[in-house]
Amino acid sequence: MKDLPASSRRNVYTAAAANGIGFAGFTIAMPFLPLYIRELGVQDVSDIALWTGLTLGATPAITAFSAPLWGRVGDRFGSKVLVLRSLSAFVLVKAAMGLVSAPWQLLALRALLGVFAGYGSLTVSMAAESVPRERMADAIGIVQIAQRLGPAIGPLIGGLLAPMVGLRSAFFVASGFYAVAVVLITTLYVEPEKQRIQTSSRSLRSVLGELIRTPGFPMVFAVILGLQLVDRSFTPILPLYVEKLGLPAGDVPWVSGVLFAVAAFSAAYGHHIATPLVERHPMHALVAATALVTAAGLGLLVAIPSVWVFGLALAVSGVAIGVGMTAAYSLGGRLLPPDAHATGFGVMTTAWLGGLAVSPIVAGFISGPALALVFDADIVLLLILAAAAWRWMRPAPTRQLRAASDASAS
Repeated sequence: MKDLPASSRRNVYTAAAANGIGFAGFTIAMPFLPLYIRELGVQDVSDIALWTGLTLGATPAITAFSAPLWGRVGDRFGSKVLVLRSLSAFVLVKAAMGLVSAPWQLLALRALLGVFAGYGSLTVSMAAESVPRERMADAIGIVQIAQRLGPAIGPLIGGLLAPMVGLRSAFFVASGFYAVAVVLITTLYVEPEKQRIQTSSRSLRSVLGELIRTPGFPMVFAVILGLQLVDRSFTPILPLYVEKLGLPAGDVPWVSGVLFAVAAFSAAYGHHIATPLVERHPMHALVAATALVTAAGLGLLVAIPSVWVFGLALAVSGVAIGVGMTAAYSLGGRLLPPDAHATGFGVMTTAWLGGLAVSPIVAGFISGPALALVFDADIVLLLILAAAAWRWMRPAPTRQLRAASDASAS
């Protein structure tokens, strides 16, 4: 990034900082959400679990549908104003969560966040459009690193804050995080000239139709969805699997926390090293390789179940998934028509959020007979993904980009 103009570097790092701070604020309340729901009057354990699941799933489920729409608005009016709209809404809604008196109100506010969310995909788009297309992987990787580190740090902050300031006050702290992100975007991010002058009267339906017809883009969507399904499948079973490995009950929480951190920081490292790999290797081969490496790591865990092997498997899969995600987003960015940049990233975010919302539910369902079935299913999915990427990601990105651009111009 050092060889880029100062304005480009400032835009990329500002978008990354806003993304990371936002995701940290988003996850501050996660460690104690069941406790907060109990404080709101729900006492039955099964009811607490139900309200917690619905509340956690509401935002990503709704955002998955709204992200392309907000991306289309961003293509017409600029991404900066849309990010400020989203972050400002989070400032208000997060503060309101600290004032609720019933769990349904908390659920309603989380659903409302889904309507106003979308800053994640838009900050990726903002960073990508601030650099030349050949440097897009650099910019996307930096934002994705922040996107990984934010959720890794947020629960730690929330876990420390809750005993000191109370459950409700932690939501006000989260609101403050978003206020900082608003200030960063307002003062430091300058909309690139090419974005300010770009206008389009095409409908969202027209853009989506072109993206579906663009060779390689549907496969990008499938890769992001598939890798996210695998990445998030560990969440509902990790503590249970650690307990099954024979650890004392008192050690399960902190060991699980360490393993979650290993997965998050490994994925961040994968995003970091993705750029040179994207530049040196064909995209279809790189994505297929990352899927196979992830499958190999999980296969080792199935063969030798232990805490140390679990940590190694999460580290290997985290790095590989980080590389694969950045590669997929970079290829997708190169395939986008000039007047649908933010819309395209919104569509890719729909795949990411779809995996985020669906994976824990599927993992919880199939883990009933045996927890290891989740890893078996992940391995099968990764092998299918590797074969599909090798087969359908072969077209050259430059040729696809020219085709998309020509279609847009005509």
